Amino acid sequence: MWIKVSRVILRNRILLLSILAVITVFFGYHARKVEMSYEYASLLPKKDPAYKDYQKFVEVFGEEGNLIIVGIQDSSFFRLDHFNRWERLSTELSGIEGVENLLSVTNTYNLVANRDEKKFEVVKTFPDSIATQADLDGYVEKFHELPFYRKLVYNDETKAYILAITVNKDKMATKEREDLVRNIQAVCRAFEQDENVQLHYSGLPYIRVVNSVKIRGELYMFSVLALAICVVVLFLFFRSLKAVLVPVLIVITGVIWAMGMLSLFGYKITLLSGMIPPLLIVIGIPNSIYMLNKFHHEFVSHGNKVKALQRVIIKIGNATFLTNLTTASGFATFIIVKSDILRQFGIIASLNILALFILSLLLIPIIFSFIGPPSSRHVGHLDNKRVNWIIEGLIHITQHYRRVVYMVTIGIVSLGILGITLIKSSGYMVDDIPKDDPVYIDLKFFEDNFNGLMPLEIMVDTKRPQGVMQLSTFNKIDELENRLAEYPELSASTSLLNLLKFSKQAFYNGNERYYSIPNNREKNFILQYAQTGEDNANMLHSFMDSTRQSTRISIRVKDVGTKRMEQLYTDFMQEIDTVFPADKYDVTVTGSSITAFRGTQYLLKNLFSSLGLAILLISTFMAIMFSSWRMVIMSLTPNVIPLIFTAAVMGFTGIPIKASTILVFSIAFGISVDNTIHFLAKYRQELNLTNWDISKSVQMALKETGVSMLYTSVVLFFGFGIFSISNFGGTQAMGILVSLTLLVAVTSNLILLPSLLTGLERLTTTEAFKEPLLHIYDEEEDIELDELEIVSDDELKLGN
Repeated sequence: MWIKVSRVILRNRILLLSILAVITVFFGYHARKVEMSYEYASLLPKKDPAYKDYQKFVEVFGEEGNLIIVGIQDSSFFRLDHFNRWERLSTELSGIEGVENLLSVTNTYNLVANRDEKKFEVVKTFPDSIATQADLDGYVEKFHELPFYRKLVYNDETKAYILAITVNKDKMATKEREDLVRNIQAVCRAFEQDENVQLHYSGLPYIRVVNSVKIRGELYMFSVLALAICVVVLFLFFRSLKAVLVPVLIVITGVIWAMGMLSLFGYKITLLSGMIPPLLIVIGIPNSIYMLNKFHHEFVSHGNKVKALQRVIIKIGNATFLTNLTTASGFATFIIVKSDILRQFGIIASLNILALFILSLLLIPIIFSFIGPPSSRHVGHLDNKRVNWIIEGLIHITQHYRRVVYMVTIGIVSLGILGITLIKSSGYMVDDIPKDDPVYIDLKFFEDNFNGLMPLEIMVDTKRPQGVMQLSTFNKIDELENRLAEYPELSASTSLLNLLKFSKQAFYNGNERYYSIPNNREKNFILQYAQTGEDNANMLHSFMDSTRQSTRISIRVKDVGTKRMEQLYTDFMQEIDTVFPADKYDVTVTGSSITAFRGTQYLLKNLFSSLGLAILLISTFMAIMFSSWRMVIMSLTPNVIPLIFTAAVMGFTGIPIKASTILVFSIAFGISVDNTIHFLAKYRQELNLTNWDISKSVQMALKETGVSMLYTSVVLFFGFGIFSISNFGGTQAMGILVSLTLLVAVTSNLILLPSLLTGLERLTTTEAFKEPLLHIYDEEEDIELDELEIVSDDELKLGN
């Protein structure tokens, strides 16, 4: 088949180049339209109960994550000049397009009972103009008598104050949200300069915008770095400008195709899909290295450029296809995970890895058929003394120190198993943000002063209209809130009870000691006051549905990680079951904090499944290639050991299993097995040429494929290593761990695999291996020279 493929490629060079150019222009046009993701991508599938609970809450009470929080710690906050400047900040922020509401100390309200009209009047706690410090002190004293606002907008113990900005949810779902956040930051920075203070920023909308900006910056940075590394490594290896420009052209074309495909599929750039361009650059270069190395080998052996190019297609076309197929399989397994961001990542990455194979198979033979043959300088890398010294050293080890290799391997596996037992699972909402990042520091500020910002919502369905307004319901909510108040990870709760307590205090002329739940006698006339007037009615409705059957309890929780969050969730449900009888109440615990930890749990479970599927798929490919279960085990062994090694490193160094680190194993396994395929394919070819001399076949395979394996390992190691400078912890971990895994994998494939083949000899290399179901390449398959007429170095004609 590959002889026919080579003839089609070399006979139709202009046509194929034209087709590729048209496809590239088409994808390039659509690539211009690709957008950043400005929406929160839930890790949960839509059928998951936790996702349904959250959607049910949103239907009743609306979104709970549209707050951007600005905080300050100022012991002189109530000094008149400081207070006035903070009030001016609030006024300036309220004028920004997209800001819908503000809550701060300076614009809080008090309730005053109007006996004549039997209603509560809403009055500002602080008037618009305060002349003297003494006047302000008087208002502050009255403000401190309002428990409703304690730990909500200020913490008197730590002298911390917040400004909660409600932003338009429609704007936050578009690219306009970046301008909105920038405008908020500009106003706040002017305040910081005027007052010489530091403000703190947080809230889910803010964190998501800041992260999306970083993702876009890293997309460009890593693409340029990956390309630069590949250019440098290729030039150092091949000493040829042609051997640099052609692979670079291939991977750049692959990136254009990928970005165009993102747009055509309706996908947006996320933290994961933003890694696709640099990943394709790094993963695509090894194709070129293997092909160019083979091209130079063939040209040196017989000096015929056209014959060398056709042999590249015939002899390693299938092998390269299968290596790309295994790599794509590692990414494709993410498709089974019902998470949009991972599924999209898996689809685009796997399709474009296969596209890179097509581009390499077409462009390298076609372009090199038009240009002159390689000079002696360009093929000098084949006699590189340092590389040859390394290869000879590897051969020496595999021939004379096999027992040492086996013992070291057993030691690594034993140590690895011990390390695996130490691995812990964890996941935080700001898991990917370094601890010295301002976003992380600011989040901890709010956790220390206000017990967190992550939304936790408890929705109580009384199963009957007006059920919320029953005193028995009030008491049960109060009991639950008192129980939850004992958890240090939770903020003070905000619910209908806070408003009722506030109303009772107002009814009794603002006396603080009356800030409590109304009794049955007080309830009716206090509610009469509370329900009169539009402002009062709106406040009540924000905590109840229209039928007064359901109510909410809003809490903020610290970012305690998935493990602690799971314990808390279990405790909450036990508390709820104790307080609310299941036959009379339906209570749901939801919010972004719950969906995030549930999503992380779901993701971990499914990523383990995807890793298992990757191993199964690649094992199947191996079985088809080699037709020997023994050889399948042999081929998997040097690639599973690096996974064990990396898992052990994670256990000993305290790197937890989480969504970002579990990705490492599927990706690294799919890439590392490529070296095994190339080595075993060449080894089987050499068996036929050496009349089944296993030891000599191993040596010959090492001498040719070992060089390419070393070259590609350098590209992959440094290519993935660039991700270690990312601003996101998950991306950093992926870069470091994949680089480490691939380094161990290439060492394992260069030392352990040849040692096993030589040491176990006839046990593994059976007749089934000699006669595979699928031929990778065979030296006996060659060009029919009678059909080849070389017109010149730059022209060729096949067939008639």
